[in-house]
Amino acid sequence: MDLDDTLWPVWPTIAQAELRLQEWLADCAPATATLFASPQQRHALREQAAAAWPQRHHDLSFQRQEMIRLGLLASGDDPALAGPAFEVFFAARQQVELFDDSLSALRRLSARWPVLALSNGNADVERIGIGRYFCGSVSARDTGVAKPDARIFQAAAGKLQLAPHQILHVGDDESLDVLGALAAGMQTAWINRSDKLWSFAQQPEISVAGMDELCDLLFV
Repeated sequence: MDLDDTLWPVWPTIAQAELRLQEWLADCAPATATLFASPQQRHALREQAAAAWPQRHHDLSFQRQEMIRLGLLASGDDPALAGPAFEVFFAARQQVELFDDSLSALRRLSARWPVLALSNGNADVERIGIGRYFCGSVSARDTGVAKPDARIFQAAAGKLQLAPHQILHVGDDESLDVLGALAAGMQTAWINRSDKLWSFAQQPEISVAGMDELCDLLFV
């Protein structure tokens, strides 16, 4: 199961985490805080980090910490603050607000089947407080590749000790979640909360507006 934008909206969470980071920098590295106040400068630092470490593009935690380190260097602040600064961001990044249907769906699904988190992001289900509903997790950082690469889906199948065709992957992203899982031989459920039109030749087995609707179909 995907996490970001499937169980909670991710961008409000990231915005709050960036705000907490900015507040910390204002106290501990004011020059970097001034630099980070510019969206254009933050974008440039993200691009610089990505260009310097293309082999780590799948590791969002590494990329975020490297972006902070580059900002500290550029501002004349201590680059050793990158680690503590990232921890401020990362802790806030776990403060998600679940969609209204997510918790009840997780309870229902995990009571019947093993539920595995499969994410390109760096959310931690244990720190979020929903770890008891998951049998484990597989991330892009763990596997070295990100969805839609078939290898991350294969890693998930291996962790579940199931063949891909025995697994239903649930996610919101048409390309990363649905097409990626289909290419890896899995069944798919598309969580389409914004009433988008499907525009690909391959179709998900299930298309629903939310997690409660998914459970209602699965528990018939």
